[in-house]
Amino acid sequence: MKVTVDQDACAGSGQCVLIAPGTFDQRDEDGVVTLLHDSPRPGLQEDVREAARICPARAIRLTMP
Repeated sequence: MKVTVDQDACAGSGQCVLIAPGTFDQRDEDGVVTLLHDSPRPGLQEDVREAARICPARAIRLTMP
């Protein structure tokens, strides 16, 4: 799985960080998502899928290599 984020689209809700803190973080100054790992290990992939699913701005994209 490959993860990308659209920081311009991010609404800063932080749901992704709550669900998958090993993959996502937020910038302190504005709450915009930052990507910690673009290829999460298999044990984290379900949480990353959930984070992408609930993102209100649809700022998280998942692709399969």
